[in-house]
Amino acid sequence: MTGTGGRPLRVAVIGGGPGGLYAAALLKRLDAAREVTVWERHAPDDTFGFGVVLSDETLGGIEHADPVVYAALKDEFVRWDDIDIVHRGVRHTSGGHGFAALGRRRLLSILHERCRSLGVDLRFRTEAPHPARLSEAYDLVIAADGVHSGTREAYAEVFRPSVEEHRCRYIWLAADFPFDAFRFEIAETEHGVMQLHGYPYARPSPDHHPSTRPSGPQSQSGASTVIVEMREEVWHAAGFADLDTAETIERCAKTFADALRGRPLHSNNSTWTTFRTVVTEHWSHGNVVLLGDAAHTAHFSIGSGTKLAVEDALALVACLEEHASLPEALAAYEEERRPVVASTQRAARASLEWFENLRLYLDQPPRQFAFNLLTRSRRVTHDNLRLRDPRFTEAVEREFGCPPGTPPMFTPFRLRGLTLRNRVVVSPMDMYSAVDGVPGDFHLVHLGARALGGAGLVMTEMVCVSPEGRITPGCAGLYTGRQAEAWRRVTDFVHSQAPGTAIGVQLGHSGRKGSTKLMWEGMDEPLQEGNWPLVAASPIPYKPGGQTPRELSRAQLTDIREQFTSAAVRAARAGFDLLELHCAHGYLLSGFLSPLTNHRTDAYGGSLAGRLRFPLEVFDAVRAVWPGERPMTVRISATDWAEGGTTAEEAVEIARAFAAHGADAIDVSTGQVVAEEKPAFGRSYQTPYADRIRHETGIPVIAVGAISSWDDVNSLILAGRTDLCALARPHLYDPHWTLHAAAEQGYGGQGAVWPAPYRAGSRRPNTGRTDAPKPRLTLGG
Repeated sequence: MTGTGGRPLRVAVIGGGPGGLYAAALLKRLDAAREVTVWERHAPDDTFGFGVVLSDETLGGIEHADPVVYAALKDEFVRWDDIDIVHRGVRHTSGGHGFAALGRRRLLSILHERCRSLGVDLRFRTEAPHPARLSEAYDLVIAADGVHSGTREAYAEVFRPSVEEHRCRYIWLAADFPFDAFRFEIAETEHGVMQLHGYPYARPSPDHHPSTRPSGPQSQSGASTVIVEMREEVWHAAGFADLDTAETIERCAKTFADALRGRPLHSNNSTWTTFRTVVTEHWSHGNVVLLGDAAHTAHFSIGSGTKLAVEDALALVACLEEHASLPEALAAYEEERRPVVASTQRAARASLEWFENLRLYLDQPPRQFAFNLLTRSRRVTHDNLRLRDPRFTEAVEREFGCPPGTPPMFTPFRLRGLTLRNRVVVSPMDMYSAVDGVPGDFHLVHLGARALGGAGLVMTEMVCVSPEGRITPGCAGLYTGRQAEAWRRVTDFVHSQAPGTAIGVQLGHSGRKGSTKLMWEGMDEPLQEGNWPLVAASPIPYKPGGQTPRELSRAQLTDIREQFTSAAVRAARAGFDLLELHCAHGYLLSGFLSPLTNHRTDAYGGSLAGRLRFPLEVFDAVRAVWPGERPMTVRISATDWAEGGTTAEEAVEIARAFAAHGADAIDVSTGQVVAEEKPAFGRSYQTPYADRIRHETGIPVIAVGAISSWDDVNSLILAGRTDLCALARPHLYDPHWTLHAAAEQGYGGQGAVWPAPYRAGSRRPNTGRTDAPKPRLTLGG
């Protein structure tokens, strides 16, 4: 790409961090005639932090784009494979991970040298002109000015950033020796939990002798980055707010004396910081483009900041080369990088929140704790870890109770008098295919096929307790004897043809979300004719222009409670093994729980205790008529994904209340309570809520929400984040999902028994020729 009138491109780079420098070097390398200027307000050797971690993937991109920089980096890298996790005096080591790190100052020095050799104009100790001035004078302005980007703020109305501060304080320090591995160490102090993240970034020099007295954080004896982190309240309780830098590093060194071998820590402009997650809606404005932390941040616990900035630089320069116009190039850059960054930010958030809630996991068995930590971001999984370090993974499985050769998902689980042969649940899925509430052949085939598919528990869709409690005219019910007889046909099939599979019924009432079209005709859209009146906790329509429900009177509450108990009696007679009360997704009982949908001023509104009152009354009434040996679960929405809605803390209290009334497990979903919700979708995105409820209350939980692979199920179960995993869409794609998961893992035990007529298909079929001769010679061209 050239500048105006075909002249060489003129580029201004704001910020002399790794991302900005690397972009400058690449632009100049690809066209020496380009004018590239970098402004950096600090001195060349000023930097924050110590070591930088880069992945093999990032290094591969650097090697391809600029072999000179790669060769210089390669000579400097410290490489290691192990992760050490130290908790309560016990160290567990997991290998096969593969890291590479070097000092941040050395990285910057290499990039400075490369930029100078290519003719980039580096201006240190110089504040960059305002981006508006630069955008007039240059063809392209690259804003690589970090998490506190002035450029981003100057055009905030265009970039539309959101900045979220989190709950932990952390400080970057260094030790004057190299750790043997990436080290996580937990300290349980009188003030609360503190954690150390440490990794080596400099090797001992060849002429180093053990007797040499170290002189600084990157001395002849090597060096390591040390990050000390703790929750804000622990930081205050420990008095760090009142300590100067010297006192701070002395206190940190004393707290982690064993990890540091009694040696001191060192500071480099180090201050306590609260991590800020930056997300921007747009990355470019005219000829100004954001790069690295200016556009996005991801928590340091997955080592992603420098990696993302360097990868941004690679992608930006590549797009500039590949497209004829600047607008096309900047659009392509954002289109390429945004999904990658979003995925990294989801993983980083999961990791960040794991460390924020570290106290929840302290009492886990030691190896499970280590496995939980290693898989916290969901990027390292059970299967992945089994490949990296089979010995460690097998030890975790033994400690968990997996028989030899048994994946965690195929271990049994007991709820009251019901033992599930594995941990897989077919999640409730509305089919909208009943006639007058009666399940027909479709339901028999649909649920029967999934029962034959090997899941431990198959759940019905939400079965409505009255005609007025239906969502659509196609919803199934249990308010007549005819409906109960039809359900008996389904449960009889499951019990006779899929022995060992349990079948559960989910009872609910639509509340304000009823009287709508079938899903494929217009989800949540009101019926054009044949409407029925709606009732709810408060007279608030689900959508603007939708039907306004009537606020339920006390007499009506009694009637609805009796509808639930009558349906439960029919469900028991129909042969269901488990009953779930639907208190999620904005339906009637969920509408009582959420402050966004319950504005009542009587005893059934107001405080959480008031909002819980009616759902608990219904639960108690159903539990009283449901057979004592059969379990009851409750599905809740653990967050409304909307301001002012149910909080994660309230979700814990809701779960605790239902457990106190006899619930055997909590099925933890989220959202669908208000139409204006903003969910943070992503792989396994709802499981942190189940995890928290499980560890804060001790109640068994069922995790749901974008759990799509058997590897995810194994990882979540083995880490102790959930007891059961409910999957919906995967079971629509593949009714035999569980049996296929067993076949793919080479498992053939009692946790996944193939029905006799299907046993011939229990091996994965070949997908192509396997008898072709293998090449023996490679001929040069």
